[in-house]
Amino acid sequence: MQEWARELGFSQIGVAGVDLSASEPGLMQWLAQGFHGDMHYMAAHGLKRARPAELVPGTVSVITARMDYLPRDRDSAPAVAHAGGWQAMELQRLQRPAEGIVSMYARGRDYHKVLRARLQKLSDRIAEAVGPFGHRVFTDSAPVLEAELAARSGQGWRGKHTLVLNREAGSTFFLGEIYVDMALPATEPVTAHCGSCSACIDACPTQAIVAPHRVDARRCISYLTIEYAGPIPLELRTLMGNRIYGCDDCQLVCPWNKFAQVSRLSDFDERKGLSGQQLVHLFAWDEPTFLRMTEGGPIRRIGHERWLRNVAVALGNALRQADSAELRSALQSRAHDPSELVREHVAWALAV
Repeated sequence: MQEWARELGFSQIGVAGVDLSASEPGLMQWLAQGFHGDMHYMAAHGLKRARPAELVPGTVSVITARMDYLPRDRDSAPAVAHAGGWQAMELQRLQRPAEGIVSMYARGRDYHKVLRARLQKLSDRIAEAVGPFGHRVFTDSAPVLEAELAARSGQGWRGKHTLVLNREAGSTFFLGEIYVDMALPATEPVTAHCGSCSACIDACPTQAIVAPHRVDARRCISYLTIEYAGPIPLELRTLMGNRIYGCDDCQLVCPWNKFAQVSRLSDFDERKGLSGQQLVHLFAWDEPTFLRMTEGGPIRRIGHERWLRNVAVALGNALRQADSAELRSALQSRAHDPSELVREHVAWALAV
């Protein structure tokens, strides 16, 4: 099965059991503290996340898979990436306030589509070998405790930022699962290797990692720029810098990511127009341009309005670092935007 998985672009597969009861108290406490923010589906699904057999009746084992996503076609090519050079390069981008930063995983094709299709192909290969079996594939698309299942099946351990860390691949990989009605021998989990390191906690721009292994999504830049539809809280706007879709900071400072692996698939190559672009250019996109530039990618799902909201905040932060007629002109061009959400963030950005 490992060989079939590698042929399909996966880096590793494992198997976990379905008894996740030990995770239920932590999940309920996280929800009770409101750390899920406006992701109401988290609370609506409740404990179903920790009970695979309730989500898909008949499930007795979970096949887990991970797939590296570090882009191939970049200056950080394999040799640089493996030396940790990609982390330094990305940190340098954050020091260019007029440049819009899109999280690395979102610069290529939508990973949901890539992994889901390849997980189904893996399921087909298994069915050819053992006969028809009940299964369902998932990729960040249902109430599934992905990181917990990955950790239990030996894909890595949970870092203090809650992401899964692997000694040979860091954390720059996607996770997927196949719920199956076959009893499979579970693979062994690995021990944690974060030790006393707190780099991810210290580096978080908004202090969203409120304790080791606990993230308050309401403060997380990835949540604010992607999941959250309302106005960005005032006290967090200046902390977002030039991050307009997602945030990689906790991964950029993680020592284990010097071992991050470059993807073997072209799907995650950086798309032209999404990397290294000036904010004024991105803010000028009308909706048809936004839809064209994000076609087939994960960014499209936030919509044009949220995109403009995010870029407006970044433009305001750039202005706060160095006043510029070009930046002001770009913002003023949308001072009367039809969207109240956009207008409000533009007004804030201009009030330097």
